[in-house]
Amino acid sequence: MINAQPILPASRSWRDIPQPVRPRAMSQGGRRRLALTVLRALAGIAVGGLVIWMGREVVAALRPAGAATPSPIVGRPVRAPVLITDGVLTNAWLARTLALPRGATLMSLDLFRLRARLLEDPQVGAATVERHPPDGLTVRISERSPVARVMAQVGREEPRAWLVARDGVVFSGTGFDAAMIATLPWLDGIKLARRGAGFAPIANMVPAADLIAMAKLEADGLYRSWQVVSLGRVAADGLIEVRTREGMKVIFSTAGDYLRQLARLDLVLDTAAHDPTRSVHEVNLALGSQVPVRFGPPLAAQAGASAAALGGALNPSVPPAAAAAPAYPPMLAFPHLSSLSAPSSP
Repeated sequence: MINAQPILPASRSWRDIPQPVRPRAMSQGGRRRLALTVLRALAGIAVGGLVIWMGREVVAALRPAGAATPSPIVGRPVRAPVLITDGVLTNAWLARTLALPRGATLMSLDLFRLRARLLEDPQVGAATVERHPPDGLTVRISERSPVARVMAQVGREEPRAWLVARDGVVFSGTGFDAAMIATLPWLDGIKLARRGAGFAPIANMVPAADLIAMAKLEADGLYRSWQVVSLGRVAADGLIEVRTREGMKVIFSTAGDYLRQLARLDLVLDTAAHDPTRSVHEVNLALGSQVPVRFGPPLAAQAGASAAALGGALNPSVPPAAAAAPAYPPMLAFPHLSSLSAPSSP
């Protein structure tokens, strides 16, 4: 008879024995102790931050007034400013105008004062100054462009030419090409008023600037002969008088289309050029298609009188010379100008 022994499952560890009993949850006292520990940690962090802040405040209060905080950015000298412009001014002009102290740092510069220095030059219409750490400075300017010239005298200085912008601002002009300046017409019929070291803006300049710009763009052949542009009748009559280098006077209306008036002038001169015995002395374009024209002897015979008259226009103290030869009465050269393919009157 064989005795059968029961086969029991092998168990290597007590962990393999099922334990259906759940672990006991944390007691109320344990949770309280955990909360107190977290609060103590947060309180320690807050106290440490407060001590650091109070220490910085004490150091700042004890530092002498005006003492700068040592920093590699503050202590580095500023480099040569970078100029960005839409005109002709150069870095040399910028250096003279800003006059930065030697060894000046970026943070020690007063940007508002530097901008004011730039705007003291009437050639500068707008300006901005920007910092670029650690040592960069950028200057952006918008310049005025000259459209005419005026002869003026400041104090006991010799009379000299000044430039006039579209908005009537008068400035000496820096960096412009001399050949370009020589093509600008002179202004007459104006009164210059002193303002500080310069002059107040010239009134009624915008209509004349529009006429000059249109002539230069659309009728350069006519524009190159213009020598004097008078604003004396703009306010009262809305008229602009132009005198050419040959001595001819042309009257434009500020109420009319400048392009049409220039087209009529070109047609008048082209047609009158066929008669070498006389020349056009005056053209009135202010009446639309009716263009009164004054004829006279060839203007080349009056070169001396024209030069003297120009001297009087540029210097009010010199009286204009009288014409050497009488001009013929005015007449309508082309009473029906529209029939000659000219633009119709506005």
